[in-house]
Amino acid sequence: MSFAETLGQSLALPCGVTLPNRFGKSAMSETLGTIDNHATEELVRLYGRWADGGTGLVITGNIMIDQRHLGEPHNVVVEDERDMQILKRWAEAGTRQGNQLWVQLNHPGKQIPKMLATGDTLSPSAIPFRKELSPHFKAPRALTEEEILDIIARFARTSAIIKKAGFTGVQIHGAHGYLVSQFLSGHHNQREDRWGGSLENRMRFPLEIYRAIRAEVGKDYPISIKLNSADFQRGGFTEEESMAVAETLAKEGLDLLEISGGTYEAPTMSGKDVRDSTLQREAYFLEYAEKIRARVSIPLMVTGGFRTSEGMGAALESGATDIVGLARPLAVEPDLPKRILAGESVHSVVTPRRTGIKAIDDMAMMEVIWFARQLHRMGKGKEPIRNESVLMAMIRSMTMVAIRSSRTKKMRLRAN
Repeated sequence: MSFAETLGQSLALPCGVTLPNRFGKSAMSETLGTIDNHATEELVRLYGRWADGGTGLVITGNIMIDQRHLGEPHNVVVEDERDMQILKRWAEAGTRQGNQLWVQLNHPGKQIPKMLATGDTLSPSAIPFRKELSPHFKAPRALTEEEILDIIARFARTSAIIKKAGFTGVQIHGAHGYLVSQFLSGHHNQREDRWGGSLENRMRFPLEIYRAIRAEVGKDYPISIKLNSADFQRGGFTEEESMAVAETLAKEGLDLLEISGGTYEAPTMSGKDVRDSTLQREAYFLEYAEKIRARVSIPLMVTGGFRTSEGMGAALESGATDIVGLARPLAVEPDLPKRILAGESVHSVVTPRRTGIKAIDDMAMMEVIWFARQLHRMGKGKEPIRNESVLMAMIRSMTMVAIRSSRTKKMRLRAN
């Protein structure tokens, strides 16, 4: 079977929904919402572009469930139905080729930049970031039982709105150091009640979120989770714990497990410090996927590192993953899946983005910023700039982020 035939196979999910092919667009934060966190026509254009590009499963950047707690300025927040018309246009554009469009749901917990935070930042326990990041993030306070239950209900309420708008599934963001990931980590979660301590208690939060969402959307609507293979931090979420969480959620009826890894403090998901042998196989987390495949039968999506059509096809043929997760390649080549499915042998133009200044190049967020600029261009109906200067892109973006954060913070302070 050719790589095009392998990647072009459909995939049935446990809930009964079928994906048209094996390409999955992983979530990338677009920051294309308004200053007061509403969806925009830029998102309609961007997701229509990805739908036309041939990706069978498209997952949005994180949509926040609580406007009081944002990960970035210009996040989209869905708490009620006031934006139903633009949400419907977004969903219609993003599914116009018969593909699936799922919304990633998120709460940042303590991972809110200090320049954006207007009140308390929240976490399972009052554990600050390590000293390298502590200047940029406020020390959090521990969540109360009432607040935990409110957040669970918010995940479910947002899911119901998303389904009504026409999006075809949801994904819980349980990775990269955000709130669900914080609850799972023994480093960030040092509670002594039913939400902390043992792994059984620490996984209670994502498990209750899943159950609450399922109760809202029904048994035939796809629910996924993006889960760290590990935090790569001392005392954090381990690979064995990750597998145990995956097994528990699979037994509950989860439809898709997307595998990632790392946090802002240990950003493995960006490709930082990945072994040469892993780079050769292209997928950063394929070894973990091979281990979890022996323990769960639900579909798996491995994201991070895929660059060639041959590598993507080989990963599927190995049986370690069911969906090839792509992020950065689709930020510069939105039609890459369509070309591969037509039989073209493709090597993504994505390469490490470097300025030559070590202090800057060591920042995982630097490359994220560069790729986010390409999403903004597509949102405006323009083409990505594949050779844009990394340093200039960073300077322009950091300036814009500072301005946006200041405006957002002032607006929220006035509202309070």
